Amino acid sequence: MRPAAATTIITITMTDAPTPPLPLREGDGGRGRHDQSPAPRKPAAPHPHPSPRALLRLLAWLSPAFPTGAFAYSHGLEWAVESGDVQDGPSLEAWLRDVLAHGAGRSDTILLRHAHAAAHDPAALAQITELAIATSPARERRSEALDQGRAFLLAAAPWSATSLPPRTPYAVAVGALAGAHGIDADDTAAAYLQTFAANLISAAVRLVPLGQTTGLRVLAALEPEVLAIAAATANATLDDLGGAAFRSDLAAMRHETQYTRLFRS
Repeated sequence: MRPAAATTIITITMTDAPTPPLPLREGDGGRGRHDQSPAPRKPAAPHPHPSPRALLRLLAWLSPAFPTGAFAYSHGLEWAVESGDVQDGPSLEAWLRDVLAHGAGRSDTILLRHAHAAAHDPAALAQITELAIATSPARERRSEALDQGRAFLLAAAPWSATSLPPRTPYAVAVGALAGAHGIDADDTAAAYLQTFAANLISAAVRLVPLGQTTGLRVLAALEPEVLAIAAATANATLDDLGGAAFRSDLAAMRHETQYTRLFRS
């Protein structure tokens, strides 16, 4: 009798223990047990790191040493300093946040992304170029984009730059060249915005004047804004172009008749 009791106990123990579900196997004729456990959630695909060559090219093309003449443009900031809108680090940071989120920062990144996607489509690039020129809010702002675009294409010739016309805005030129070389659009957008902000901070350091440490604090504080705008423009269409940085646009217009000027915009 003892062996029977032992057998019974073993049977109960096996029934009470959790049994892993059995997946259907080929050849079971549908009689196997279905796996009722929830499917494992696949982790989100990590953003691929740029290749070493892509990283080197972005660093070269968007370096302050790349001869685009960016140091000569303040994007209207010179008038903002004279009028008292920008006087110190906090006011500079507030000004740049608006320019990035509601002004040229966002609009240029949309244009850059579309130029990146159309890098091998000359007709589409021509339309993007025309739209970029037409949406410039002031004469100096248009010259700022076109002059830097022309200089950028000339300087990028050693990398077999795309056959864009000289009259190409800077953001379009950067996007098209990065797209032609297969450099990731998200990386290009973030790097472009960072370079744009850093150039205006450099102008403010000279104009206010600010210490370099203050300028770097502002640049560090703008990192979340740069990344957010780069991400927000990923699915933007050309119909989303536009802005509400009216004070910045007015500064660009007022700068044209400013009496004393160090910068070309």
